[in-house]
Amino acid sequence: MEQVHYDRLQETLYHEVLDNGLKVYVLPKPGFKKTYATFATKYGSVDNHFRVAGGEETSVPDGIAHFLEHKMFEEPEGDIFATFASNGASANAFTSFEQTVYLFSATENIETNIETLIDFVQRPYFTDQNVEKEKGIIGQEINMYADNPDWRVYFGLIEAMYQKNPVRIDIAGTVESISTITKETLYTCYNAFYHPSNMLLFIVGGVNPESVFELVRRNQEGKSYERQGEIERIFEQEPEEVGIKRLENKLAVSMPKCLFGFKEREIGLTGKAAVRRDLTTKLMLDLLLGSSTALYQKLYDEELISDSFGHEYNSSPQYAFSAIGGDTKDPELLLKRVREEIEPLLKSGFDERDFIRARNKKIGGYLRMLNSPESIAHEFTRHQFRGGDLFAVLPEYESITLDEVNQRLREHIDWNQLAVSVVVNP
Repeated sequence: MEQVHYDRLQETLYHEVLDNGLKVYVLPKPGFKKTYATFATKYGSVDNHFRVAGGEETSVPDGIAHFLEHKMFEEPEGDIFATFASNGASANAFTSFEQTVYLFSATENIETNIETLIDFVQRPYFTDQNVEKEKGIIGQEINMYADNPDWRVYFGLIEAMYQKNPVRIDIAGTVESISTITKETLYTCYNAFYHPSNMLLFIVGGVNPESVFELVRRNQEGKSYERQGEIERIFEQEPEEVGIKRLENKLAVSMPKCLFGFKEREIGLTGKAAVRRDLTTKLMLDLLLGSSTALYQKLYDEELISDSFGHEYNSSPQYAFSAIGGDTKDPELLLKRVREEIEPLLKSGFDERDFIRARNKKIGGYLRMLNSPESIAHEFTRHQFRGGDLFAVLPEYESITLDEVNQRLREHIDWNQLAVSVVVNP
């Protein structure tokens, strides 16, 4: 067990890589009553075409990572949620583009709940019958999201931007794609991506690191895993340009929804370079369209946006894009006004006082986040899977310059890379 002390943050992180490759991290929070644990695999919805070292190239149906997440909670003797509940824990899971995460939070029976978390994720139970049953359940979920305007406008934007990358496909897949999933394909994906060497266990809260590591070591020593090589994730070449400039969906909405964003030309960033671009871009978007900016206030006064208006930035080594927007009475006028207001800024850049204020706000938000076990766990895992370090973010923020943000503004706001998604009434 090794430890890293982050003096300025007054945090000490303990970590160890076990013999089977499992990465274990513990962040003790003295005085915290709640413990939060995540057991994550670097496996998400985009990983539908892969090869494990020494094995064959494999393609699987869209939505299988999400399907697998659902099936992991089923056991021969019943539902694992009941086991967690009987030990005072609240459990859940989620699948994103790049990871699947199983989690619990509890204030008691921590060691029992940690073992339960590890054991059920490392004990798959798939049968022909329970796989067929799940198809109907997930099919209903897919149809439910298809009728959700916020979901449709968001995935509409990604679908408009991307032509080949599987990020354009709904995380749950389609009713057609999940209909082809079998227990054999589930085991193929499980054996490839749920190997301990592709997973990370993170525990934060009022715990004793030595006791936790002793527990996890003992648990893993009782299980046998063959050594596994690297997983090659295979992607088609994605064109630089957006696929569709404007995508429109029709659903019953009280007011149209509009999301627009910019598709990055440069991809492939990992580690510190990826973290740096993420932080700089999010800071730039705050300066450009945050709720305290002049542009936001103008659009609000013109009744073109509401409190639903916001922005985000998503990235991985295979894709990166911004998403901006919300409810609006006139999507075309909103886009016109945004472009009119941004054009002068592309030439002049941001004001230094505004930049310092926005950067300080970001730093403050980061420091507040370190008081939330849930936020720490999810952000830590996301950074680790991309070769970054959540606890090294503070000096990165502090070293970002105005020139750097202005350069990011001119790089990212490329009108040729703009895509728009709208949802309007039929």
